[in-house]
Amino acid sequence: MYQVKSVFRSQFNRRFKLARLVSAVAALAALPAAALAQTAPYPYVGLSAGRSHSQFDEQQLAARLLGAGRTITSLSRDDKDTAYKIFGGYQMSRNFGLELGYFDLGKSSFNASTLPVGSLAGEIAVQGVNLDLVATLPLSERWAASARLGAQYARTRTYASGAGSIIVTDPEGRRREGNAKVGLGLQYAFSPNFIMRAEAERYRVSDGHTGGRGNINVASLSLVFPFGRAPEPAPRVAAVAYVAPAYVAPPAPMVAQSPPPPVVIPAPAPPPVVVAPTSRRVSFSAETLFGFDQSVIRPEGRATLDNFTKELAGTRFDAIVVEGHTDRLGSDAYNLALSTRRAAAVKSYLVESGRLDAATISTMGKGESQPVTKAGDCKGTRANAQLIQCLQPDRRVDVVMTGMR
Repeated sequence: MYQVKSVFRSQFNRRFKLARLVSAVAALAALPAAALAQTAPYPYVGLSAGRSHSQFDEQQLAARLLGAGRTITSLSRDDKDTAYKIFGGYQMSRNFGLELGYFDLGKSSFNASTLPVGSLAGEIAVQGVNLDLVATLPLSERWAASARLGAQYARTRTYASGAGSIIVTDPEGRRREGNAKVGLGLQYAFSPNFIMRAEAERYRVSDGHTGGRGNINVASLSLVFPFGRAPEPAPRVAAVAYVAPAYVAPPAPMVAQSPPPPVVIPAPAPPPVVVAPTSRRVSFSAETLFGFDQSVIRPEGRATLDNFTKELAGTRFDAIVVEGHTDRLGSDAYNLALSTRRAAAVKSYLVESGRLDAATISTMGKGESQPVTKAGDCKGTRANAQLIQCLQPDRRVDVVMTGMR
């Protein structure tokens, strides 16, 4: 009986912790939103609570506890309970992280009626630790999908008691065993330091008596608190550089000598004035046009390009070159590919929405070959919030226009 009371006391404690988690969600949901682009690794901690659904073979477990000579006439089960988890992790990159946690999957119970007349009551409780590899796929600036594959080491305890003609000779069973676990989820970042997850996980565990295995499915809501994440720097549009046209003065007129006899030689017509082609360069910060590591123009970027095309209304150019540039973080090949995709995206938008002539626009990816920052301005090679902020001017898209008319 002491074992059963202990289980019910644990159940009360779990429900109290769940209430505290719900209150925390309501308070943190009011935090102001911020830009969430992040490339540097960071640690995090979190809390999770939800509903567990156990899938054990209670018929086999009851038969083992009853022994020979007993017939089970009916079996009822309660296989749902509250589960919670406390975890910490390290986000190694934008897409992969490692997570270590302690979990309590609650309990499941069953009651069996037998002939000769008697009854058997049993409970199964599971706690343990897990180590997961978590893969994250960003869907937008705030939404991301996740999948996890890991190993868990669980302790399963089974309690049994009999009534009537039933005497249980083995009332408590314990088993410790390692098994696999998997999960899928969806998360939303309210701010750089607060993320909420909704997940579905499956734990493979053993019962405490027979050694038979079963699954425990858990649907949960998690609060994640990262440390050291930096918000995306504010969009910056570089100043427009204007080059004044050069002017070549015509030569002085030539007059023929008059003596003798007086003959006037008409001056030749002056050559036409030569005007050098007009050149204009406009720079757009990559953070203004795109999300981090993205080549799809976001709403703020479309608004910036719309204002740019309005300024060009009534003006035409012989040639327009769209150049994409990145900072020095990442490989040369990756940066070149990203800058080429971004230049192509800007050209497509200028043609489709800005009504510019596609035949006059060409694109070019420069990668990290033409930085704005100078050597020594931004020290370090490891991506962190300070270095990313310092290299922000290098991440840009330039539009170069020549031959205005």
